[in-house]
Amino acid sequence: MFCRDAAKGVNVTMTLVKIPYAKTTIDLELPEDRILGILTSKAHDYVPEAGEVELVQQALENPIGSARLKELVKGKKNIVVISSDHTRPVPSKVIMPQILKEIRLGNPEAEVTILIATGFHRLTTKDELIAKFGEKIVSEEKIIIHDARDQANMVDIGILPSGGEILLNKVAAQADLLVSEGFIEPHFFAGFSGGRKSVLPGVVSEVTVLANHCSKFIASDKARTGILEGNPIHKDMVSAARQAKLAFIVNVVIDADKKVIKAFAGELEKAHEEGCRFVGDLAAVPAKPADIAITSNGGYPLDQNIYQSVKGMSAAEATCKKGGVIIICSACNDGHGGEDFYEWFAKASGPQAILDKIMAIDASNTIPDQWEAQVLARIQRDHKVIIVTDQCDHKMIESMHMRAANSLSEALAAAEELMGKDAKITIVPDGVSVIVKA
Repeated sequence: MFCRDAAKGVNVTMTLVKIPYAKTTIDLELPEDRILGILTSKAHDYVPEAGEVELVQQALENPIGSARLKELVKGKKNIVVISSDHTRPVPSKVIMPQILKEIRLGNPEAEVTILIATGFHRLTTKDELIAKFGEKIVSEEKIIIHDARDQANMVDIGILPSGGEILLNKVAAQADLLVSEGFIEPHFFAGFSGGRKSVLPGVVSEVTVLANHCSKFIASDKARTGILEGNPIHKDMVSAARQAKLAFIVNVVIDADKKVIKAFAGELEKAHEEGCRFVGDLAAVPAKPADIAITSNGGYPLDQNIYQSVKGMSAAEATCKKGGVIIICSACNDGHGGEDFYEWFAKASGPQAILDKIMAIDASNTIPDQWEAQVLARIQRDHKVIIVTDQCDHKMIESMHMRAANSLSEALAAAEELMGKDAKITIVPDGVSVIVKA
């Protein structure tokens, strides 16, 4: 598309980019010569070999490093399936019916419980369960929602490599067979989501989460997007899942429309690692360091709060020059996402003060949500952050040392005031879907 630049008296080629926001997109049109790069995962253009249901079915029929689930369930009375919560775009309507079918194919008499892995998030509501699974599963299956703060429902099963206690939800601990569903995407400090994360942080006590998410681990240069080897957080998570006896996983990869494009099932580490290799190949993009980086948290359900949106910001951080501006389009309709997380910023003079305080905290005394605060403060220390939202209290955002804008055009104008009208821009339309490599 061309437009006339009256000031320069020339025709300018314009580029249109669509940024995920809530359940829609925000259109952004910019002069082509101002854009250094548009960083997108190849997953968005990947053509799957089959339909969503067939892909999951094929994975279940051809597990990696394991017998089929229908064989594993034989002789098992109490089977627990861990499922991600409302903050994850896991297409459970596609996955869960097939897991249940496979279980009952091998053991029709088994008692099956679906355990919702809320991790450190708030509890999932019934409406959110229906949106996730559909009416049939919610009405017919036994579903229990994990509460990390309910110590009475935890069982001590061992010690993490880092020294922390593994306190596991007793529903999972008492299972004759523990299974999990999930999805694999780049994760900003665990390397990738999926696999072992169903257990830690999914269904363990806050005590275990706090030990794993300590400031030393978060500060590690190995605790970054796309890195598993040498990642201390990942090492703890694998150990917890093994000690919890997570026997079988079903993980999928999704595209920008949250549709399944690949599925992996089987043994905890082998199936997850193969899925991570697939995602890594699709998601890796070269950094294009710019004065302004524009991104999103992938839209709903991942952009419901600021807490989750730190993930998208970290992708922009990897391609934004120090002193530059990060703009993230994120609805944040659910607010900040955690009172403890919010207060780190609301009660601090600035990001460096937050970092200094967090780094002084011993691993045994980790404070709830300090990890997310640590990453956000790191980003804020080196960049100005502007959140684009018309669904959230702007004063709350400003009290967290960021700016807020009702529209992307408003945010871009504010960024240009700081960086100049001709400042170069890199766009990461879906920040949670890419691994930005220097």
